[in-house]
Amino acid sequence: MKAYKLLRLRKNGTMGSLFINCRQVIPVGEWLQAEDHPTKGYAHRPGWHICPEIKAPHLTMKGRIWCEVEIEDFVEESLPALQGGNWYIAQRMRVVRQLPGVKHDNPFDRQ
Repeated sequence: MKAYKLLRLRKNGTMGSLFINCRQVIPVGEWLQAEDHPTKGYAHRPGWHICPEIKAPHLTMKGRIWCEVEIEDFVEESLPALQGGNWYIAQRMRVVRQLPGVKHDNPFDRQ
């Protein structure tokens, strides 16, 4: 299934997760199995956190890039609209491509 993920774009051009296991390099075109990394201060929701649309109003775009992804073995998680509404939590994900220049309206980016 096609969906979208916001990733950190590092200075060396590699991509990684925003918060959990953020040292991992996420390549384009390779299927990745979700891992469980409990992290203090975050809800325990093991899996790749994916958006059904390019929408994450609670997150800044600074140093980040939207990617089109494919996902398998996922569940839908209902979150408040301020956090983008529904998300998918997938056990398998593959980045299809980066979506450079794609923005979303976010009040945090205006600071």
